[in-house]
Amino acid sequence: MQEIFSAQDEYGPILVWESEGRRTLSFGGPDAQSSWHKSEPHVPQLEYVRAMLLVLLFNTPKHTLTLGLGAGTLNSCLHAGVAGLRQQVVELRPAVMEAAQRYFQLPQGKRMQLHRADAFAFMRDYQGKKLDVIFSDLYNADDAEGEQFSVGFLNNCRRQLKAGGWLVLNCWDCHQTDDFMRLLHTHFSDVRSCLTSSGNWVVFAGTVAATTNAKALKDQEWSLSKQLGFSLQPYLSRLASH
Repeated sequence: MQEIFSAQDEYGPILVWESEGRRTLSFGGPDAQSSWHKSEPHVPQLEYVRAMLLVLLFNTPKHTLTLGLGAGTLNSCLHAGVAGLRQQVVELRPAVMEAAQRYFQLPQGKRMQLHRADAFAFMRDYQGKKLDVIFSDLYNADDAEGEQFSVGFLNNCRRQLKAGGWLVLNCWDCHQTDDFMRLLHTHFSDVRSCLTSSGNWVVFAGTVAATTNAKALKDQEWSLSKQLGFSLQPYLSRLASH
């Protein structure tokens, strides 16, 4: 494996590694932040990113916000797979933005707006149009940023979602606590989750309860998987309602 990019800022290292067409973004910790393959530039390679896209079964968004860019594999997939979608992305670290654009083919143009900002401050101060989906994937080298599980953050996200909008959180299995579930149910009408084999616990929190039955979801999954270029079936089979 060859290192093809490295940078250092006040939060630590930012590294890109390449091996046999696969590129990996790392913040210096034990876990890969993102994985990308040049043969499938719009297909997320990591399980949790694919699982996050289950939200498209419940919402066909026109305007999304992503908190935490990483290599931008989620955003590249959305850009290619959802026609006309406008995305805003918040990222604190300029070198992460640089790496995503130079080494992971992050799309650029009017449909993709990048903000260099602290995600939690951005959500407190956001004055833009209401959003269809908020994706929160805020990690440092070692763990998820803890403020994602706070009353204030959940309230700020809920306020900025349209009726029928969804918040998607990438967590770890250890975050699946009674207290956090109570917080989610305080702010949202529909709470679901998918536990991946890698230990990521992806939470889907809807402002309005979805009424789609299991058979309809399976039918939609087949069509959506074809649209995105990979199967969502393994993640739909693990989707639980709470």
